[in-house]
Amino acid sequence: MTTNPSAMRSLRVLVADDNPLNLRLAARLLRDMGHSGVLVTDGHKTLEALQAQRFDVVLLDVTMPGMDGIEALALLRQREAGLRHTPVIMVTAYDMPEDRRRLLEAGADGYVAKPLDGQRLAAELARVVK
Repeated sequence: MTTNPSAMRSLRVLVADDNPLNLRLAARLLRDMGHSGVLVTDGHKTLEALQAQRFDVVLLDVTMPGMDGIEALALLRQREAGLRHTPVIMVTAYDMPEDRRRLLEAGADGYVAKPLDGQRLAAELARVVK
């Protein structure tokens, strides 16, 4: 059975990326899919936003200054131990099988490669958000 991404409910998405162009692209793609996005620029702001608000899913860039996505993901998973699980889709320019495996082993629920593509993003959102 194939999931139809366009039939998905509207999601609140936290988007973390240090590149303003990537943030704008993600925001536009999410808006076009009927989702709302909150944009942050590093791992510290990601964790602050997750502590202050509830999100259906997080799009988390792997490489950011200060605190990168892998470190932010590890801290998120520690914080939520025994609590509500927040799906995290890692976003990276590196698209090799070993990169995907490493991110999933680190606790990510999904993975999309840059540059973001609307169809791939919609399919991954539908896959990880149940």
